[in-house]
Amino acid sequence: AEANENAIKLASFHTGKSKIICFSKSFHGRTSAAVAATDDASIVAPVNQSENFIFCEFNNQEALKQIFETHKDTIAAVIIEGIQGVGGIQIPTENFLKKIEILCKENQALFICDEIQCGYGRTGKFFAHQWADVKPDIITIAKGMGNGFPVAGTIIHPNIQPKLGLLGTTFGGNYLACAASLAVLEVIENESLISNSLEMGNYFYGKIKDKPYIKEIRLQGLMIGLEFHEPIATIRKTLVEKHFILTGNASCKNTLRILPALNISKLQLDAFIEALDEVMEQIPA
Repeated sequence: AEANENAIKLASFHTGKSKIICFSKSFHGRTSAAVAATDDASIVAPVNQSENFIFCEFNNQEALKQIFETHKDTIAAVIIEGIQGVGGIQIPTENFLKKIEILCKENQALFICDEIQCGYGRTGKFFAHQWADVKPDIITIAKGMGNGFPVAGTIIHPNIQPKLGLLGTTFGGNYLACAASLAVLEVIENESLISNSLEMGNYFYGKIKDKPYIKEIRLQGLMIGLEFHEPIATIRKTLVEKHFILTGNASCKNTLRILPALNISKLQLDAFIEALDEVMEQIPA
């Protein structure tokens, strides 16, 4: 959240503008500006509500263009997740990301890509937005950056002039966090975890795609969303209690969010699918 908070503030400082475009089903964190850009009214306190955040339908190019036209000269930035996580593994189309990039350049706004959940090799490239061959002005990172150790960062384009004291954080520059982050990068490289993410994601898709209980698969590498025909609360509960397998939920109540370790093997994926088959056999049709 703090990385996105800094990104939003930096965009507004840099452009001198106030409005931020964000998207349906988005999740950017729980702090002041980040939660205002999050599409979940239940976690947005009245003090965080602001007319400066404009929500656009995800993957809708025409709606995005219309917002720029309506709010001309006031848009500071567009913030989007490389792949929406909490939103249910919603993948932006290549054309949509390219449209964001074009409109931001045309309107002197900044393109912010939130790679906090989908970055660091999870999708088979280091960043998810690289699949669309776009270049954001600001990239936010965290989660996989420290492999469990709390650390985050905000990457800014060289054209954005930093200013001493403009942004700050209590634990910024923490030596232990930096050491953990360096170790993570070394392991990712030495163990070829990015290519493993892509290979294992493709393997998993091949194994799960014909299961009758799956309505839709949204997947890029090891960022996986399985949409079922029914709510997944009982499925998740049974997987934990009987098979000791932890999975994630999403704002889409029928979607199982699966984010395995990047070093997962075919044997472990097979064990998960076997457990899921067993769970689904026990749930009444």
